[in-house]
Amino acid sequence: MDNSNIVQCPEPTAVSDNIHTNISSESNAETNTPLITTLPPTKHSAFRHRNATGDTLNRNNSRRSTGRSFSLARATTMMLQPEKEVGPSPGVWQSLRSILLASWLNLLLLFIPVSWALHFAFAGEKDTVIFVCSFLAIIPLAKLLAFATDELSLRVGQTLAGLLNATLGNAVELIVAIISLVKCELQIVQSSLVGSILSNLLLVLGMCFFAGGIKFQEQGFGHMATQLNSSLLAISVIAVLLPAAFHFSVVDNTQNDETSDILNVSHGTSIILLFIYISYLVFQLFSHASLYADESGEQVKSTRYPAKKEKAESVTPRTGTVSSATSTAVHRPTENCDIECGSADPKGEEAEQPQLGIWVTVGLLAVVTVLVAVTAEWLVDSIDGMTSNSAISKEFVGVILLPIVGNAAEHVTAVTVSVKDKLNLSLGVAVGSSIQIALFVIPFIVTLGWIMGKPLTLLFDPYESVAMFLAVLTVNYVVQDGKSNWLEGMILMCLYVILCVTFWFYPGNDPSSGLSAKCH
Repeated sequence: MDNSNIVQCPEPTAVSDNIHTNISSESNAETNTPLITTLPPTKHSAFRHRNATGDTLNRNNSRRSTGRSFSLARATTMMLQPEKEVGPSPGVWQSLRSILLASWLNLLLLFIPVSWALHFAFAGEKDTVIFVCSFLAIIPLAKLLAFATDELSLRVGQTLAGLLNATLGNAVELIVAIISLVKCELQIVQSSLVGSILSNLLLVLGMCFFAGGIKFQEQGFGHMATQLNSSLLAISVIAVLLPAAFHFSVVDNTQNDETSDILNVSHGTSIILLFIYISYLVFQLFSHASLYADESGEQVKSTRYPAKKEKAESVTPRTGTVSSATSTAVHRPTENCDIECGSADPKGEEAEQPQLGIWVTVGLLAVVTVLVAVTAEWLVDSIDGMTSNSAISKEFVGVILLPIVGNAAEHVTAVTVSVKDKLNLSLGVAVGSSIQIALFVIPFIVTLGWIMGKPLTLLFDPYESVAMFLAVLTVNYVVQDGKSNWLEGMILMCLYVILCVTFWFYPGNDPSSGLSAKCH
């Protein structure tokens, strides 16, 4: 055969994928014609390819429009569908055993009957002892509340899980605030809520960054969602600062007129903040739920330390060089990626095994909430007696001590998941909890005081307002790049320690005490 008559077949391309070829080795050998002949391109596929492209675009547009119309259904599925498959629920006795062995903090449950007995026997006499016992009794209750919340979170999506952690994590603060409002402890109401925001933004978030930074050199999180959360925190600070600016700017009005104006401003602002919070829930749970998921795609990937990388690479088998002679080498990197990164198939993931049955979980939440409410009432009753007989000021109790009790549960949850490189969930607990206090709990308590006839306003202590402004400003600077490390966590924790030192010596200044409104 004459090799000069052999025509090389070009590489197939997207345009020439439908060119018909006629291959006949026997006839070509006999007639001395080229081995591969190409039919005349009378019906070239370029026009058909263009039409196919248009059809594909139309189909994609149709899918996108259909996706928009069913975005609510997809968001609902994302919110309610568990991240992993949930195993069968245990029995009642197994659930009760899991509750008793949930944490070593359950040993502190012994302080519940002790605090109750001391309250009924020595109320007004040993307030310091009652406060300490009630303080220690609420800590394991908050832990059990977090335990039940985690069990509920296994059965819902990640976004709703973060909302549940933030909501039920703030149950202690909400209960303490309502009890203090009923007892006309307005300064405790305001200082405890401001302290909860400071504790979540500085202590809890700082511990998350620090604990995750010990294991990872850098951790990434959802940048867009974090910026939106920063905006929500900023507007909450503005809502607190504006009544203070109004109070110190009005000098010509009489005291009665100013009291009425401050109350009206606080009530109107609270309603607007509640509307913003409802909009935030719709945004987070439905319209933009994907921004708050770990798989959102816009977050920076977490990186380990170089020594840990080398150790991981030494354990991982080499993939070999991709060769044109062997087809198995082409697929080998993909197999190794499945080993290192985990399979993307959710069916291959191991099912989550719940420790509590669903009805036991609901019952645990109800019982713990009642115990927290009663114990918190004894705690609030003993504050006045303790602060009058010791060097601890009421300001320090409200801003520092009470938030530590309330945030103990979510503190443990947020730090635990940050070490597992689920920083989005940590931010949902820490920052989301702060947003919920600022946009829901504070305006809700003010509105509830309005209904009950209590003169609770948004006119906070000036030093508390400045501290909250500085905390929000620092957090906004830290999270603006979408990455975290242990030093940023250390900065937040050290700022919280500085605030603790200053509040220890700060006597407190309630600007609303100068108003004519009296609480009764």
